Amino acid sequence: MTAAQLEEFIKSHHRESFLWARQCCDFDSQLAEDVLQQSYLKVLEGKAKFHEQSSPKTWLFSVIRFTALEWLRKNHKEIPLRSDFDLEEAEHIPEAATHEELIQRLPDRQKEILLLVFYHQMTLEKAADVMEVSLGTARTHYDRGKKKLKELILKKQSYEATR
Repeated sequence: MTAAQLEEFIKSHHRESFLWARQCCDFDSQLAEDVLQQSYLKVLEGKAKFHEQSSPKTWLFSVIRFTALEWLRKNHKEIPLRSDFDLEEAEHIPEAATHEELIQRLPDRQKEILLLVFYHQMTLEKAADVMEVSLGTARTHYDRGKKKLKELILKKQSYEATR
């Protein structure tokens, strides 16, 4: 891609890129802006190169994801990994919980795969490329994430019904 094509590509995918950066930064908009700016610099300065092994959008989302992880590690603002795979029975879901808040309760990989597939209309194959996991692993996290999200939604609905 030429510099002009790259710049046009970035402009045309800015909104989606910002949303993905925000999701990678645990829905922190200000942090997402910083990460996105850093990602764009990497791309425009040639530090991140497109080798045509995937689609340009998949490549850009990978750059954003790794830049977010890099930034969080460097600034000691790591988002703690959740090691639990089952929902606690006593878990309370507030009535006003938004979809974003429910998605944030999922383990990181399940959250990432669902966001890529549902919000960014990627196939499981492309999402696996962005996350740098095998297709089988992506399918497993996708399936588990959908089931867990459904549990959270049903738990929220039952809580609302009892009030």
